[in-house]
Amino acid sequence: MKKGSKRVIPGFGLSLGVTLSVLSIVVLIPLASLVVYTAKLSPAEFWETITRPRVLASFRVSLLTAFAASAINAVMGVILAWVLVRYRFPMKRLLNGMIELPFALPTAVAGIALTSLTADTGLVGKFFARFGMQIAYTRVGITVALVFVGIPFVVRTVQPILEKLDSTYEEAAGVLGASRIRIFWQVIFPEILPAALTGFGLAFGRCLGEYGSVVFIAGNQPYETEITPLIIMSKLQEYDYTSATSIALVMLVAAFLILFLTNLVQSRSSKILKGGQ
Repeated sequence: MKKGSKRVIPGFGLSLGVTLSVLSIVVLIPLASLVVYTAKLSPAEFWETITRPRVLASFRVSLLTAFAASAINAVMGVILAWVLVRYRFPMKRLLNGMIELPFALPTAVAGIALTSLTADTGLVGKFFARFGMQIAYTRVGITVALVFVGIPFVVRTVQPILEKLDSTYEEAAGVLGASRIRIFWQVIFPEILPAALTGFGLAFGRCLGEYGSVVFIAGNQPYETEITPLIIMSKLQEYDYTSATSIALVMLVAAFLILFLTNLVQSRSSKILKGGQ
């Protein structure tokens, strides 16, 4: 190899070609079809489609419930990760495995189970119905379903950080007289904050486009509990592909922005850990 020439890794060209091919077939081509169908509309028609009152209401419902569920997951996910890492108790492995249940369970099954549980005749819904509170077929029910779907993202993002966290800083703070609460907020929390924000972003993106687990518990009342994926499905059933792809394109852009910000947080966190500026 000549001096100054770049080192060629054996098999790099073939590996890169296979990676780009699979990425194009699975991700890029399907997403590009959204742009192709949407391009059939003029800018005025596109704007009119995505600003219809019913569509805007569905955007509001999806965004608010997804944000609320992700915020809850950010808090509860950190707590669950803390318990799994810092404590030993019976059936810990079972609980650790159940965290990933939403990944394996079909979303429709989760939606039916949550609906039957939180309806006025269900085990949980019956209790709250005594106080005049309804869970199923409301935005609260949608949020409950999204919490179920998004919780693994936060737990599995924060858990490795807690496992690798050096305990000497906590011990030093304890020797200096810091309380456990102060140690958590000033020593531990800054370390897990980037991971918690990453988990929040991943959960937010997942919840934003969730359909199967939400459609049963939402009630699908226009302007109140109708989510954007349901609007898209109804447009597809009416063979109105241009409207469906236009609305889907808005959701795609929103999800892309969320993931972009999540990657930005991860990149910034990596630079800090490596001592970069």
